[in-house]
Amino acid sequence: MRREASRHRPSRLSRFILWWLKMGLLVCLALCGAFGWFVYDALRPAPDNMPHTDGIVALTGGQGRVDTSLRLLMQNRGDKLLISGVDPQATQQDLLPPHLPDSVKDRVTLGYLARSTIENASETAAWVVDNHIHTLTVVTAGYHMRRALVELRRTLPGVTLYPYPVIPPALEHPFDRSTLHLLLREFAKWLGALAGFVHPPVGVTG
Repeated sequence: MRREASRHRPSRLSRFILWWLKMGLLVCLALCGAFGWFVYDALRPAPDNMPHTDGIVALTGGQGRVDTSLRLLMQNRGDKLLISGVDPQATQQDLLPPHLPDSVKDRVTLGYLARSTIENASETAAWVVDNHIHTLTVVTAGYHMRRALVELRRTLPGVTLYPYPVIPPALEHPFDRSTLHLLLREFAKWLGALAGFVHPPVGVTG
């Protein structure tokens, strides 16, 4: 009877493999859930009740970001504006509409140093210090916002951040293959940013 029972008892190797399969399934489910939340968050529109802030930063790299940040500046939602990651060949005349009043243009700074989100954060940090910024509105694409906030928190621990996401044309059809590929790539980059820097969301709303 003992020999017969031992035949039906899982071996140590089988139990080990089963445990790893269960853990793999749990990890896959967790990643699927996290990706679902990431897509939902990327598609959320900007809030209507944005407070006035000391500054606004627009992270270049997608449609609508500069225009949105200029609109917020003209609505006096912020005192000053940094456009981070501007092409070295671009001038203020290239980026700003000609009808923009000089009083508004004087509040705009073009940042030419950033070529990545990490460099956006560094460029923004230097501008924040120079301009004594304590509250900052962050303008970027919805799919880029979470990663941008992670990097900005790293360099701006004492600054309150207010996300103002832009919904680009690429997200108008979120289930297209190209859009899903974009979202998956940005999701992976966000996870990478979290893995490189884990910090509580101090002073961040939304």
